Amino acid sequence: MGILPFVAELALIDHHCHGVLRVDSTRSEFESLLLEADGVSALGGSFFDSALGFAVRRWCAPLLDLPRHASAEAYLERRNSLHITEVSRTFLMASGIHTFLVDGGFQPSRLLSALELSSLAGAVSRDIVRLEHLAEELRPSVSAADFVPSVRARLASGGAVGAKSVAAYRVGLELPGSRPLDSEVEAAVRAWSGERLADPVLIAWLAWEALDAGLPLQFHVGYGDSDIDLHRCDPSLLTPFLRATSGLGVPVLLLHNYPFHRQAGYLAQVFPHVFCDLGLATHGLGHQASRVFAEALEIVPYGKFLFSTDAFGLPELYYLGALLFRRALSDFLSDGLRRDAFLEEDAHRIARLIASENAARVYKL
Repeated sequence: MGILPFVAELALIDHHCHGVLRVDSTRSEFESLLLEADGVSALGGSFFDSALGFAVRRWCAPLLDLPRHASAEAYLERRNSLHITEVSRTFLMASGIHTFLVDGGFQPSRLLSALELSSLAGAVSRDIVRLEHLAEELRPSVSAADFVPSVRARLASGGAVGAKSVAAYRVGLELPGSRPLDSEVEAAVRAWSGERLADPVLIAWLAWEALDAGLPLQFHVGYGDSDIDLHRCDPSLLTPFLRATSGLGVPVLLLHNYPFHRQAGYLAQVFPHVFCDLGLATHGLGHQASRVFAEALEIVPYGKFLFSTDAFGLPELYYLGALLFRRALSDFLSDGLRRDAFLEEDAHRIARLIASENAARVYKL
């Protein structure tokens, strides 16, 4: 089934993404950025032999003047014959994304900044502050006593439209339902050794501080690289934290969520401040995206679901994230129209909500 015309015309707000690579990639680097694995395994074969790999060959090849389903070798040869700036501009502009909310706190030296990304795409970008990265930046330059006011000052500076926690990677999502005391935070800062923040008190405190600053708070949930313990990334583990923060009136956004997308939809339904998306799973699932997209929307109110790509490194991921989102949304709406679940005017409104209006409302864009 194709993309509905009114879905094809939607301008998208990508409410969670990263930058694209500054320099050309080797084949091994390209393949490692396709999936969440650290790299291609000699035991498992090429990542082009995956749902996403086939999606690149099917959908991205024509944008580089290649036939559909061009071989991986032909695709990479053509890609590398072009300047990385041209490749990135081609895919970014074809995505139809008009606003990028960029988490620039992961491997920033390797990627274009939010401003560079939006300039290349002819779009708008806004920053999302990555909380753990902020703390890791500040720690060497401030005393334990000054850490708390320094973080608060940075969060209050007004430079970002939201914040992101990678608690899932560092301590898991079982955050407490009570705010850590400043004295506990100072003690944890004094005990902090090494560069990487992995203290549960500090990570929970950062999440509370972001909400206190009025910043919509994103949580990585579920699907990610081998640095996570997947069983600790179930969003239902956040229930005590969500219950405790529901009266603050500041949105909490659950990112990606696969394979916990149904739990995320439940949380977005029952808590007034919780929202969710399917993120990188949309393009990661390739031709199977429509099935899981429909599952993600089973019980979530349509005013609580957002679009994002979580694209990192490869500009193809922005394009595929947007394209496969449009296809999945079209399939979902077409099925509803066929079943007489809603009117066509309702389908148009649902599409606008998910594509951009929910994000614009949540982040006050």
